[in-house]
Amino acid sequence: MRRITAPAAGAVPDRPGPREATASREDLVPADPAGGPAGRPTAWAARGTAGPSADGGATLCLRETDGPGGPDEEPHHPDDPPRFAPEWLRLREPADAAARARELLDPLRVRLAGLPDRAGGLVVHDLGCGTGSMGRWLAPLLDGAQHWVLHDRDPYLLHFAAAGAPRSAADGSRVTVETRRGDLARLTPDALAGAGLVTASALLDVLTAEEVGALATACAAAGCPALLTLSVAGRVEPTPAHPLDAEITEAFNDHQRRTGLLGPDAVTVAAEDFAKHGATVRTHPSHWRLGPGESALTAQWLRGWVGAAVEQRPELGERAGRYLDERLAACAAGELTVLVHHTDLLALCRPTGGAS
Repeated sequence: MRRITAPAAGAVPDRPGPREATASREDLVPADPAGGPAGRPTAWAARGTAGPSADGGATLCLRETDGPGGPDEEPHHPDDPPRFAPEWLRLREPADAAARARELLDPLRVRLAGLPDRAGGLVVHDLGCGTGSMGRWLAPLLDGAQHWVLHDRDPYLLHFAAAGAPRSAADGSRVTVETRRGDLARLTPDALAGAGLVTASALLDVLTAEEVGALATACAAAGCPALLTLSVAGRVEPTPAHPLDAEITEAFNDHQRRTGLLGPDAVTVAAEDFAKHGATVRTHPSHWRLGPGESALTAQWLRGWVGAAVEQRPELGERAGRYLDERLAACAAGELTVLVHHTDLLALCRPTGGAS
């Protein structure tokens, strides 16, 4: 058995190759197994094939900042942020959709119903949109015309997000989209002018305290609610249990927090920041429940989770390698289930003008 080591840092290629999802532990590249496409890799996942294709012609507008020809004419510069494999985002999308807390939608709908009517409908800003899974989940659950503004630093992911955007709301109203390429670390209140809702998925835990504070300030200034889903909570429950579970979890959580990122502390910090601005904050669990039916996702998640732990604590290498082999074998045999804890947050900011 080979010792598992953290690979050298690298970026997902502009056009991921046709590797199978059963990549070996030595074929790992930076990505995010429990967080999201916010521009910073926080762990490891396997290389994959290209992500979702368009399943219908959504109305879209690619802004000039994306380049005249989209991602095909946007070479990935070595100094650009690492890219996330669309295959990983596609693989996790069903688990994300099943996990998000629908219990937060009713209070959100009540707030949205009180907004003044706007030409073009509700304006939704999706921050760190990745391939657009949040819009595909939420837009069909809300009534009324919607215009989604998709934000990400990666034009390649923005291309997938725009192409795969939903076309209609719950009541059949039109949904349109546009893309904006930019760095969320420099988000300003002006960027959210006119917003009726801000959303994000698996974003908070890959931000710093300063960035979360800026997000809360921007939402408060815009007077719009924020639905921020699937932030890691720092707990993992594999069944059957293993003596190394707690040590791997602790090392992974430390990895999530390095370089000043909030990791599993993100929801607590965000709730405090939004509350300081007078927002009503609600949270609800949104756990991944991975069983035999999610074995492909579980295997990729395991490689990423253990790989991040080893990167943080290289002394775990040999023991973690044996652990990963055992867990992957149990996963392949349908004998492993995993509860990965996440938390969703809804912040109902005070509408501008002082109304509560």
